[in-house]
Amino acid sequence: MSGFLRERRREAEWMDRDDVDPRLLRRSLAFIKRVNTLFGYTRATISHLERFSRRWKPGQRIEIIDLATGSGDVPRAVLRWAARRGFEVHVVGVDRHTETVAAAREEGDVPSFTIVQGDALRVPFADGSFDYALTSMFLHHLSDDEAAAVMREMGRLARRGVIVADLLRHRRAYAWIRALTIFANPIVRHDAAVSVAQAFTREEVLVLRERAGLGFTEYHRHFGHRFVLAGEKP
Repeated sequence: MSGFLRERRREAEWMDRDDVDPRLLRRSLAFIKRVNTLFGYTRATISHLERFSRRWKPGQRIEIIDLATGSGDVPRAVLRWAARRGFEVHVVGVDRHTETVAAAREEGDVPSFTIVQGDALRVPFADGSFDYALTSMFLHHLSDDEAAAVMREMGRLARRGVIVADLLRHRRAYAWIRALTIFANPIVRHDAAVSVAQAFTREEVLVLRERAGLGFTEYHRHFGHRFVLAGEKP
């Protein structure tokens, strides 16, 4: 790997700012939702839940927490999948950003989806409150220590399993994302490139996994320079 991509290049993303323009934020969240759908990123997360669901008992209620839920597009997709399969699934989405939470709530109420404003590093739920803990496109926003702490928190919250999905840092991913966002709004153009530059490599992800005590998860490479760590506890 060449140049500045050899190591993480940390930089604040504009979407994370407390004074972000609400209009541009909503346009950016809508762009992310389209990309997640178009390139199958949301489906990658659901594919692992589908694998886990083979061991769910008929009529069992499954509780899921989604950290840094953003617009809530992943939980809503999970719930649509669950409804098609006849599963009773309930999701709590957590996000710390006031405007992001407001945007997620504007998408409309779903009876089995609750949005909570809170810090993913200090989630106000007891150990084992959920069957599964998910997060998508969040770790790259964090320092190494914070990323390990969030993953550790996911292991604490989940009775059964964990799914962590995010970008991979790679020069081809950087070139690809710059081309994909060339006509996007300023926040997307800035944050997309920054996201790849401060994402993790496979080796770094595996180190974080061990630091977080999530050795039961397996590393999976997905299309579009994405990875998923997914697994159920023994």
